[in-house]
Amino acid sequence: MQKKKIFIEIQIPDQVKRRLAKTTEKWNDLPIKWSKQANLHITLSFIGYVDESVIPEICFKTSEAVANVEAFDLEMDKITFYPDPQHPKTILVTGQADEELKNLHESVQRSLGMGVQSFKQFKPHITLGKIREEKWEALEEKPQIDEQVKIVVPVEYVSVMESKGGGAEYVSLEDCPLG
Repeated sequence: MQKKKIFIEIQIPDQVKRRLAKTTEKWNDLPIKWSKQANLHITLSFIGYVDESVIPEICFKTSEAVANVEAFDLEMDKITFYPDPQHPKTILVTGQADEELKNLHESVQRSLGMGVQSFKQFKPHITLGKIREEKWEALEEKPQIDEQVKIVVPVEYVSVMESKGGGAEYVSLEDCPLG
C-alpha cells in the first residue's frame, strides 16, 4: 500500500498571500528560500505518512470534528524569525492562539486519535521561508526582523492536504466546513 504525507491546514485567502508576498519583497536580498505563494497555509495538525487506504477515514473524522465548531477569524500580528532571532531557521507570521483556535485544534486532534498536545505547544503560524544557513552565517551583519502586521484569516473550513515532492506541492484532498 502506498503511503502519503498528510496534514490538516487552515487555508490563507489569496489576497492575504499576495499581501505577504509584497511585504517580504524588501528582504529578497537575504539568504532565505521563500515559500511559494500558493503553499502559504497554517498547519492545524501534522499527521505524517499514512497508508492511502486510511485517508477517507481521516477526511471523515476531520469533517465530523469541525462540524460543531463555529467559523471565526484568526488574527496574525507579527513577522519574525524562529526559533531564535540570533540563530533563525525560518521566518514566520505568528498569530494569537485564542479560545476558538484551541477548540478547533483539540477537536481535530481528538477525532484523529492523536491525543491533545499541550495547547501551549501549538502556535499558529505561516512559514514564509527557510533560512539558507551557510549563507546566513556568512553575513557580516545579521538583520533583525520583528515587524508588526495585522492580518485576519477567516477560518470557515479546514482542508485535509497531501504534501508531494518533498513539500514542493500541496494537494487538497477534502475541504471540511466548520459548523
